[in-house]
Amino acid sequence: MQQISKVTSVLGFAMLGLASSAAADSSDPIKIAVNEWTGQHVSAHISGSVLQAAGYTVEYVTAGAVPQFAAIAQGNLHLQPETWGNNVGDIYPNSVANGDIVVLGSTGLEPTESWMYPSYMNAQCPGLPDVSALIACSQLFAAAETFPKGRLITYPADWGTRSKDLVNSAGLPFEPIAGGSEGAMIAEMQAAYKTQSPMLVMFWEPHWVHSEMDFDWVQFPGYTEDCDTNPEPGIYPDKTGDCGFKQANISKIVSRDFETTWPGAFKIIEALSIDNAMQNSLLLEIDFNKRELEEVIAEWMVNNEATWKPWVAAGS
Repeated sequence: MQQISKVTSVLGFAMLGLASSAAADSSDPIKIAVNEWTGQHVSAHISGSVLQAAGYTVEYVTAGAVPQFAAIAQGNLHLQPETWGNNVGDIYPNSVANGDIVVLGSTGLEPTESWMYPSYMNAQCPGLPDVSALIACSQLFAAAETFPKGRLITYPADWGTRSKDLVNSAGLPFEPIAGGSEGAMIAEMQAAYKTQSPMLVMFWEPHWVHSEMDFDWVQFPGYTEDCDTNPEPGIYPDKTGDCGFKQANISKIVSRDFETTWPGAFKIIEALSIDNAMQNSLLLEIDFNKRELEEVIAEWMVNNEATWKPWVAAGS
């Protein structure tokens, strides 16, 4: 608690003289959506802390990843700084099209969702990360229960079947094994890394594991929307559904009236950018080192004025 108070007081000192950015805007609180995963909590609280540094009042509101879009379209929520474009339902694109939701561009994060392996496997399988080399080296990844096929750790069963579908469509020499949970998958990564053992896993970035361990992504042919019907773009010229994985985009979005209500805040959020390295390092502190999110974000604000002060200045 003393550490949190110390960081917060230093942050308060750093904010002196910046509050004038909000002088011409509404004094109503800006309601920021908070979703179910820590990365989004980081984006939400960095955005909120920067807006507070500029003199705005903010509220953090828990909201489901899909239900939030109706609330933003209706103006009951105002800001979502980390919107993943691969799981948005129908309300989101319709609300963007009719102007009820305004997209302010990329958050700055570069999401990846695919198969990955520990970087030390490059020495054992020349040609990695190309998927053709992975296929040729599949037995390196085999376990007793999957031999001669390689063992592929996939998402828990209730997260979908994308890896299994790819293996079946392409006829790849791997046996998909569903992870029991995110925690169980990470435990397998840590165990393999400790003994420098082969492993192949479906995972994603940003995530704190990338700050603790070195992984490389398997390079598949570029995904195309017609992959399921056109054999040309995939791994094999005579098969469909073998292109790899469609990647998400991550955007900053606001409600229709955000710009007219808080014009300075609108410009600040336009300028704000969070990259993978930044988020990964903060996630490591929160999820791995078990520190409080508020403490970690306050500390980041104190140590990174050169990053966020230009965002505040953009709203002046």
